[in-house]
Amino acid sequence: MSTLLHIERLDAVVRALRDSGATSVLDLGCGPGELLLRLREQPQFERLLGIDIDERALADARAALGLNWLQPDPRLSVRLGSFEEVDAELKGFDAAVMLETIEHITPGHLPRVERAVFAGMHPRLLLVTTPNQEYNVLHGMAAGRKRHAGHHFEWTRAQFQHWAGGVAQRHSYSVSFSDLGPPDPVRGSSTQMATFLSLRV
Repeated sequence: MSTLLHIERLDAVVRALRDSGATSVLDLGCGPGELLLRLREQPQFERLLGIDIDERALADARAALGLNWLQPDPRLSVRLGSFEEVDAELKGFDAAVMLETIEHITPGHLPRVERAVFAGMHPRLLLVTTPNQEYNVLHGMAAGRKRHAGHHFEWTRAQFQHWAGGVAQRHSYSVSFSDLGPPDPVRGSSTQMATFLSLRV
């Protein structure tokens, strides 16, 4: 998909995090570190942690972020980790982001993600972006084709809202939805984003 859309996604996530007042952010599935690179430019964010299951992606992230073992960055780190697993070290963050990652999960493992992220980590704010399957035809894609070979599924807006609404209800969150990318009056936008806000005091 287009570079402009990817930039718009990153900009929207950074803006939402900044507006939330969060000072600590967890990037779940950080890949080569593009979001972390942008967040580090914002003094508001005092603690940034990216996790990924792909060692090669983490190596790329460390290179892009200039991280090395001899001179660690006091604000920013990346490490091997999975958001399918409950991990006590991932608790206590103000915000977490799943940027184009949920669709890489085997559908049967979604309950594990729910348990680890929503029940275990339970950040005050959680942003989830994912492709809108309805828009694929406007990208010139054949029916049934996915945008990336690593995608196990791509949700319609109704499917995404059904999943997110159920997760929010079960784990004391409110959830709202927004479209990212040029809108189509019938098919919505290319990317859809869910904003979860914790209702816990």
